[in-house]
Amino acid sequence: MTLLRALRSEPTAARPGPGPLPDALLRALEVSIGRRMEGLLAGDYRSTLLGDGTELAQVRPYVPGDDVRRIDWNVTARTDLTHVRVHLAERVLVTWLVLDTSASMEFGTADRRKADVAEGVAIAVGHVATRRGNRLGLVTFGDAAPRTLPPRQGRMGLIGLLSALREEGGDGRIGATSLGEGLRRTGSLARQRSVVIVVSDFRGPLDWRRPLLELAGRHDVIAIEIRDPREQELPNAGVLWLVDPETGRQLRADTRSERLRSRFAAAAAAERADLARTLAAAGARHVVLSTSGDWLRSLAMFLRKGLRR
Repeated sequence: MTLLRALRSEPTAARPGPGPLPDALLRALEVSIGRRMEGLLAGDYRSTLLGDGTELAQVRPYVPGDDVRRIDWNVTARTDLTHVRVHLAERVLVTWLVLDTSASMEFGTADRRKADVAEGVAIAVGHVATRRGNRLGLVTFGDAAPRTLPPRQGRMGLIGLLSALREEGGDGRIGATSLGEGLRRTGSLARQRSVVIVVSDFRGPLDWRRPLLELAGRHDVIAIEIRDPREQELPNAGVLWLVDPETGRQLRADTRSERLRSRFAAAAAAERADLARTLAAAGARHVVLSTSGDWLRSLAMFLRKGLRR
């Protein structure tokens, strides 16, 4: 089932899709989201997005030829035997952000549009994923001119992401979206094992299921689903004309009918449950963020609890 948008609802901001963002708004978002993420993610934990850097593998007895600078004096004092620290090589983690810029992301009836949440998620992920010199790449899908940003390290990765959000997107033509194509493009680019974060409402063609399964077999995939409350239930607002932003299909609906509203809510719940099962079967981790409420806190709690190792 494809959920539909009410044409007669209050219009949301005129700016289409995730981008282009005005420079002033982009800078304000970067600062505010960055500061909040630092606070929400404070503490000693290990996240999939942060990587492990240089890891302590073991402490072993000293043998002639070992670098004396690696002597672990605490263990040496406790055991009366000289021990040295042995570390694993430093690991640079690559994160790929797969961002939905399709027409359905323009929808929003609560505090913001789905596109606004997607933009914020991109910035938040950029702040976390580029810590410790790790690398961030970007793949967009859904418009006529999809963008690809090769992985860049550290601060340059975040700057590249912000620059991509600032650029003009495609023409946003109805029907141009393909999550499946975006995932296939990511799979061809991600040569080493990476974290792949898909930010989407998962509307439109179902061509993404097999590419997602293949991608999750080689990478750690996180699916961030963006929802709006009105996609889950219809208001009692009289006769409305509804439109599917992905296909342009229109439908006249009398929302005064309790039976219609109940059927809509049941179908929406079944659709979301099917999506959750599909993502779980593919091995992808799944979190839902809403256009209503504090999506950033929900994302941070997911990173702290769901991805803690």
